[in-house]
Amino acid sequence: MRGHRPLALSDYLWALPALILVIGVIHAGIAANAFYSLFDWSGVGSPTDFVGGANYSKLLQDPIFWQALRNTLVFAVATVAIQLTLGLALAILVRTKTRLRGLLRTLVFVPVVLAPAVVATSYRILLTPDGGLNHLLQSLGLHGFDQPWLADPKTAFGTIILINVWQYTGYSFLIYDAAIGQIDRGLFEAARIDGATTWQLNTTVVAPMLRGSHLVLIVLGFISSLKMFDLVFLTTGGGPGTTTQVLTGYIYKQVIAQFHAGYGAALSIVLVLIALVFSILQVRLSTSESQ
Repeated sequence: MRGHRPLALSDYLWALPALILVIGVIHAGIAANAFYSLFDWSGVGSPTDFVGGANYSKLLQDPIFWQALRNTLVFAVATVAIQLTLGLALAILVRTKTRLRGLLRTLVFVPVVLAPAVVATSYRILLTPDGGLNHLLQSLGLHGFDQPWLADPKTAFGTIILINVWQYTGYSFLIYDAAIGQIDRGLFEAARIDGATTWQLNTTVVAPMLRGSHLVLIVLGFISSLKMFDLVFLTTGGGPGTTTQVLTGYIYKQVIAQFHAGYGAALSIVLVLIALVFSILQVRLSTSESQ
């Protein structure tokens, strides 16, 4: 067998554009954020008022930060759990002898490719007190169920979660659908011969065989939830009050609306550290699954 050719300098040049993007933009931006977080800075001009770790001490005592962090984590847990459950159920449904399975695949996945700004704006119009959903409920005689869905603190956060689930369940469905297609059909036949019901087949054969897909979707779902901004910003703006505020929205408010760029940089570093934990987890899970 022929040996591998040693890598020459020209071979590394192919990776240069990606390295410039990752190191020069992303890593440099994180380093700059860490630097600015040590100053009481408005974001205009050069930072001069050095405060050290005061911004980090401030966020530990900031109730809105803790609420935004809690909202972000609750949003991540709820959306990931619902999307995985619905995605797996739909994938199993499509893989059975269901008519129009191609149409079903398309309908489930279409929301994923829509721009979040389009989805958020459409739902904001639909869910206003005099919007289409309330008109539909009233026309069906369900007058007690019409709500100011995005303006009521009791319903706003749950509504945002459901909008996100509607848009991204198709991604979980796509991953599960592909993974189920890779399972040896002989396992299904053997389970049927042993007398397994459809429920037992799905819970004892299909679900355990999709362990890798479960882990990847959980980690990616959490990381995606940490970055979630546009849906909240374009529907509730973090309100009513701060009931739907998330970390990214709070960072935007501090830096852009209130000119607290130093404090916003400290909040950003916390968000980066949380994302780093999930990124390390993803790499380890991917490595263990490949071995």
